[in-house]
Amino acid sequence: MENDTPPSWAPPPVPAEAPVSLQPNNAFTAATALLHAIQEQLSRVFLGQPAVVNQVLVAFIAGGHVLLEGKPGLGKTHLVLALARCFGGTFKRIQFTPDLMPGDVTGHTLYDMGRQEFKLRKGPVFANLLLADEINRAPAKTQAALLEVMQECQVTIDGQTLPLHPPFMTLATQNPIEQEGTYALPEAQLDRFLMKVIVDYPSQDEEERIVSAVAAGTGSGALDPSQVQHVCGPEEILTLQQTAAAVQCRPDVTAYAVRIVRATRDMQGLSLGAGTRGGISLVKTAKAFAILAGRTFVTPDDIKDAALPVLRHRVTLAPEMAISGQKVDDVLTALLRSVEAPR
Repeated sequence: MENDTPPSWAPPPVPAEAPVSLQPNNAFTAATALLHAIQEQLSRVFLGQPAVVNQVLVAFIAGGHVLLEGKPGLGKTHLVLALARCFGGTFKRIQFTPDLMPGDVTGHTLYDMGRQEFKLRKGPVFANLLLADEINRAPAKTQAALLEVMQECQVTIDGQTLPLHPPFMTLATQNPIEQEGTYALPEAQLDRFLMKVIVDYPSQDEEERIVSAVAAGTGSGALDPSQVQHVCGPEEILTLQQTAAAVQCRPDVTAYAVRIVRATRDMQGLSLGAGTRGGISLVKTAKAFAILAGRTFVTPDDIKDAALPVLRHRVTLAPEMAISGQKVDDVLTALLRSVEAPR
């Protein structure tokens, strides 16, 4: 006999006599349509990396920050510029260098000799999208200038606290192959990033399209981020974020996410597991994946899709695994297979 019992992670059925409101469904449908429109525009100028586009977009609507890791020349800055163009947000870029000071990031006060008063000069963090390029090239005190910004969405300059105008997102890049003259990001800094996204080489066909498009014209030609269409405004992004937060996540699916996080603390091959913030980030990201897929509830597959980018920078590979050539993603993939998902 066929089992008609719905899966435990599905939302509870609405009683027949209960009035059904169409407003929430309309909100979720509109959110998914807007996300797909932004996704389409980003894919026009950032070719061959659909997973990267989806993950950055998901982090944005989940209200988090992204650490982009990839070799030079793969279009990381290109992607951020295109995203800012899509919603008409302000964009600022910081090139991190060993001599960069915290005030160069957050801002500082200057004494105006003419007016005989101190004047506040805001730093580049006062933007909707902040690109922290090669963040690991700056010393720890400069990296730490971003901690308050990323966690509290505010900046304190000479005792004066200034809020940032939402939406706000930091996208930091780092080069995985060049270690000379770099400073490893501390664990506290890494934990502030919702996701760590790996930007890899495109496929042969996509790389041919990129080369042909850029070589056919001046500059970046058809892949110029300025050609991306304006899809929405910052207010619509804030509505998207609120809609994503309202996605249902059943207790057993939340428990599944927590089991995955707790398993990282005992997993053979990992010397350091993820903290509680890892579980929070996992559920928040899974909700955004659900919206992108057009659903109003989280499934175990959403948790699995979010697991690698959310956890790979929150765990530390054991030395013996690193020596043997294993990667963090290999260990996390094995961990996901070992943790039973709700059915």
